[in-house]
Amino acid sequence: MTHFQLTTCLLRPWREGDEEPLSRHASNRNIWNWVRDFFPYPYSIRDASSWVRSNRTSQLPNNLAIEVDGEAVGNVGFTVRDDIYRFNAEVGYWLSEKYWGRGIISEVLPVLVDYIFKNSQVNRIYACVLEGNEGSMRVLERAHFRHEAIHRKAAVKNNHFLDEHIYAILREEYRARKNQLS
Repeated sequence: MTHFQLTTCLLRPWREGDEEPLSRHASNRNIWNWVRDFFPYPYSIRDASSWVRSNRTSQLPNNLAIEVDGEAVGNVGFTVRDDIYRFNAEVGYWLSEKYWGRGIISEVLPVLVDYIFKNSQVNRIYACVLEGNEGSMRVLERAHFRHEAIHRKAAVKNNHFLDEHIYAILREEYRARKNQLS
């Protein structure tokens, strides 16, 4: 299975038993304010059960639980697009507010980028960040994503139109960076 033991956490596939901590950590308005509306709020045990069930796979998972102190406290994942965008993957992540500011996502994101480029034919990995989410923007910049665009007032969250910031890294940029570090 896919497990990554990092300094700040363990990345691993979702598994039975994650439902209660997932529901407890994810049911937070301060998290929900920065994610897409399909992420439920409040986040019930039923929502957590559905998520865990849909992400249990023997193949290479595209969503990984972020485990700290033996509990699933967040998620990092990606979706490969289709049609003319089939070589693009969108990444997303969330983390329990209790663990914000500890460098966890900053450590996790480069591992996910490496995982995607090593296990797929994806050429471009990108992330969409809502206006005001400065922490997420800094995480992406530290992971060498480039700020590509601002889609002005493209998103609606909490009945407000917000700018959407697009960050991306290309396979060739990733390779060049890896070669610099070798």
